[in-house]
Amino acid sequence: MIARRRLLALLGAAVAADARATGPAPLTFPRDFGAHPEVRIEWWYATGWLQAPDRPTGVPAYGLQLTFFRMRTGLAQTLPSRFAARQLLFAHAALTDLAGRRQLQAERIARWSGDEATPRAAASSADTRVHLRDWRLERSPISNGSGYATRIADDAAGFAFTLTLDTTQPLLLQGDAGWSRKGPAVAQASHYYSQPQLAVAGELHVDGRMQPVRGQAWLDHEWSESLLDAQAVGWDWIGINLFDGGALTAFVLRRADGSALWAGGSHRAPGAAARVFGPDEVHFAPGRRWNSAASRAAYPVQWTVQTPLGRYRIDALLDAQELDSRASTGAFYWEGLSELRDEAGQRIGLGYLEMTGYAARLRL
Repeated sequence: MIARRRLLALLGAAVAADARATGPAPLTFPRDFGAHPEVRIEWWYATGWLQAPDRPTGVPAYGLQLTFFRMRTGLAQTLPSRFAARQLLFAHAALTDLAGRRQLQAERIARWSGDEATPRAAASSADTRVHLRDWRLERSPISNGSGYATRIADDAAGFAFTLTLDTTQPLLLQGDAGWSRKGPAVAQASHYYSQPQLAVAGELHVDGRMQPVRGQAWLDHEWSESLLDAQAVGWDWIGINLFDGGALTAFVLRRADGSALWAGGSHRAPGAAARVFGPDEVHFAPGRRWNSAASRAAYPVQWTVQTPLGRYRIDALLDAQELDSRASTGAFYWEGLSELRDEAGQRIGLGYLEMTGYAARLRL
């Protein structure tokens, strides 16, 4: 009887895991701040800008991008060995130096057995706690609320930072209460929430010099079993902290001919519920392009973005913000600090523009 109950419990857990991976399920916190090892792919993605002490208030000196990825390999089923890499953990970090007109970047990758106590690399299922050696992102109580603490150091890349990202607003559940469609098929979706308007403080080390920094950030956490349609080659995405305290997300998944396969996003005004955009309500029109000498890709570094709220222009603050992640994801992609302007040309927000699938079809 005990064995039968144990078997039923295991079967029930497997069914629950499959439901979480392939269909909408209510998000539960703090559990869903943590990792979902049963799901194929997952990432925690933080972007923002930093202000140096010698810069005017509100003028960014640096752009910051940090992403931790987790991927289930499936090898445990095909290669039943305790040495099989059941999970991969990898991370990208980039610092855009606006004054120096350069981008510094680093990446790491490690195999992970799934044991959350592994010292080299692990991700907690209970809350956001992920690390690759001395690179860390952890959610913890900060000041009067909660937020994130992160530390990145890479001697070869020439930069390091120790930062806190303090929450100032409630969670933003993207899509339908955190279930975000990414294609025409129902299963092409992800569990997805954002934490915009994070207040950043800490220390930045670059070129051997330490300086205190403050700024603003945006964090996404997303996990999915099936994300991209076979027709999709990549996507264009923006996450913008608006100066009025609002948050704007917009994205388009592209076919090989550049046409839109799917689109979406949201806008949340301060203190209001989010307005979710339908797939026919978001349009990206490319403008000026920048050609990468490394990948030979031509990236639109200026866009006109149409949403139900109106028309905007997004401009990269530095053209050369392409990341070479061939040692981890196997891909080039463009990820950079950008500004958002309204139809009158007034700058109304800062955030990040992400473009994938320009050097080659993105494969997840």
